This record gives sequence, C-alpha cells and structure tokens, in this order.
Amino acid sequence: MTDQASSCLSRRDALKIAAAGTLSFALPALDLRAAAKRGPEREKSLITLWLAGGPSQLETWDPHPGTKAGGPTKALATMVPGLHIADLFPHTAEQIHELSVIRSLVSKEGDHERGAYFLKTGYRPDPTVTHPSIAALVTQQQTDTRVEIPRNVLIGNDPFPGRGGYLGDKFDPFKVFNPQDKVSNVSANVDDQRQQRRLSNLDIIEQSFRKNRTAAADRTQHRQTLKRALTMMTSEQLRAFELQHEPAAIRAAYGETSFGQGCLMARRLVETGVKAVQVTLDGFDTHANNFDGHQENAAILDPALAMLLTDLRQRDLLESTVVLCIGEFGRTPNINALDGRDHWPTGFSALLGGGGLRSGVVIGETDPTGAKKDPVDPIEVPDLYATILAVLGVEYAQEVITPIGRPLALCEGAPIERLLLPST
Repeated sequence: MTDQASSCLSRRDALKIAAAGTLSFALPALDLRAAAKRGPEREKSLITLWLAGGPSQLETWDPHPGTKAGGPTKALATMVPGLHIADLFPHTAEQIHELSVIRSLVSKEGDHERGAYFLKTGYRPDPTVTHPSIAALVTQQQTDTRVEIPRNVLIGNDPFPGRGGYLGDKFDPFKVFNPQDKVSNVSANVDDQRQQRRLSNLDIIEQSFRKNRTAAADRTQHRQTLKRALTMMTSEQLRAFELQHEPAAIRAAYGETSFGQGCLMARRLVETGVKAVQVTLDGFDTHANNFDGHQENAAILDPALAMLLTDLRQRDLLESTVVLCIGEFGRTPNINALDGRDHWPTGFSALLGGGGLRSGVVIGETDPTGAKKDPVDPIEVPDLYATILAVLGVEYAQEVITPIGRPLALCEGAPIERLLLPST
C-alpha cells in the first residue's frame, strides 16, 4: 500500500469513527443547549492557518505548469470545475470545493514584519497607533461569557503575532507553542490548601493597596486578570487543549506534526466556543531551495488542512467556522540563482471559506509568463477582512475612538460581494 493510499484510508477510518458517534460533540462546562447547537445556529468562529514566511502562490493555489515562471511544479485537478492547484496537495484537492480561492491579493508591504502586520490587521503599519488583529476584533465581539478559557488562541511559534492593539492587552492571544505538549501555567503547583492561603494573603495585600487609590488599582486590571485566570484553571473546558482525548485515527489523519495537531486543537477549541484560533506553519521564506521547501511544508499542510475541513463538515461546524489560509505575501515569478523565489506582495493567493461564505469561487489570475506584475481582478487586503468581519457579524465599518481619542474604522475595506451569500 502506498503512503498516499494509507493516508486516505486513515482519513476514511477517522470519518467512520466520527460518524459512529464515538466522539463527543461538546466538551463539559458549557450550557447544554448552547453546546448542542450546530451549523448556522452556533456563534461563528475564525480559524486562520498562517503560513509564515510568505508561501509561493505558484507552489500552492496558483500553479503555472510548463512555463518558465511555474518551474517544476505540476498542477492537479480539483472538485471545482476548471480549478487546478499544485500537485503537492492531493488531499486538499479533494476538499477545496468547501473553500474559495483568491489568486490576486495585492499589498505594498514586502517586508516580513510589516507584511504580517498588514495581513493580520487590515491596516498598514502606523507609528502613531497599534491596530488590533482581526482575531482580536472578532474576540471583542463575542457575547458568550460562558467560555471560560481564552477566546483568542495562537498555536505555534509566530515571530510577528497579532495583538490586541488599541483594544488592550487583554485581547492579545493566548499562546500554545507546541500543541503536542501539555499547556503550561494552567494548574497550581501547590496543593489546594496552600493555594487558598496564598490567595487569601494576596487579597489582604490587594485591599491594602486599593485604599485611597481605587482608580489606579482598577487600571491595573489585576483583580479581573486574577479572576479570569482562576476561572480558567478550574474549568473543564481546558480539556479542549488535551489532544489525548481524541482517538488515534483522528490524530493520525491530521498528521503527527505540531501543525497538524495544532489544527486538531483548533477544531476542539472552536467546538468549545473559542472565537479565534491561529495555527502557524513556518518555513515558507524560500529564497533558496524553494521547491524542496514547499514540498516539505506541503506534506505537513496538505493532510492537516484537508482533515480540518472534513472534520468541521462532519461535525456540522463548517457553517459556523470561517477558515482562512494565508501568509504575509507570495513569491516572485522569477526563480533566482539559488533555485528560490523572493518576496512578492503583488498577486498572491489565499483560501477562504466556511462560516456561511460561498464556496467554489475562484477570484483573479496571474500572468503565467510572469511578465505582467499586476494580477487580473486585484483584491485589496482590507476588502478581504471586511468580508470576514461581515460574515462573522461584526459591523466592520463602525468607527471607534482609540484611547488617545483618535477615531478609526474597524476596517477600511468593503466586503467582496462574490463571496457573500444573499443572507449575509
């Protein structure tokens, strides 16, 4: 049996397990009626698969086989008529009909840090203000206070993580560096009796500090932070981070990699009610050995992405979960002397779907010869995020006043109507 056949078999086995009802659709400690809601009845969440370093559009979702720009990468037919993607993604090709493909994203930021900032906030960097990430905006809008664990989670090591920005540090993501390890700092390292003594003594100190300085004490948010931490430490919802509760077949179908297991954790988190999850896959800064680098990363991304879509659909969570797969920019049509591709913020690709968005839509195209820099039907980054915010029920154009009194719109773009269903 080939490796590919074996992988497909394990994925089918995983679906049989899910369909047989041996997997719990809800974790403890949520209101039963809220936890049982599936499909469009659930509050919507966002899962971002962040491809750090700038993935090549030509080795992912926009191949040009048989051309000088396309290099050795071949194309693979998908279930979307006329849509071909790189042959490095056989499993994704079977599931990509659940998503839409944008092949003409444009940006003016070709630096990693600035590009990542722009692609995570919808705003170009500005020294006078720190914008919140889209994940932070989405988290701020969450109304379900019964979620006792962090509602904005970052899985993997991201050198340029999104921040809460002017919304405040409390909207920064909770970081899980390796989903295969036990989440740190979520349990007391002393027995209950000693823990209670410590908290009692801390309360005495805090009350003393608050005398005649109530406003200053409130600004520290110490009491609120401590309360949230203690609630989380005693919550059964922490099981969402514990992958050992998943059957071996499910874990294997995602891929026994940190990223693959991170995607499984993302599914468990949104199922519990978490609003925004980012899973990071690094290694796309392929100035040298571009084709080998993308082949290695595709072997990680392909099974994880395909199984995530399958799992979400099987559990009736895809309608309530927006899935975005994107990086900070693309790679040049030209192949350099090191068999690599350099930074290319014009005409790069992204996958987007779920959450009530249209599926099977292909937007834009790039020049197969690489001679024309600008893509057909360019899509601006703020418009992409206006689309996501709109489908998540966020009033994307609303004006807010930052802490320094500056008025700003949550998003300066306008939704891409082709991706929205009539009811959105």
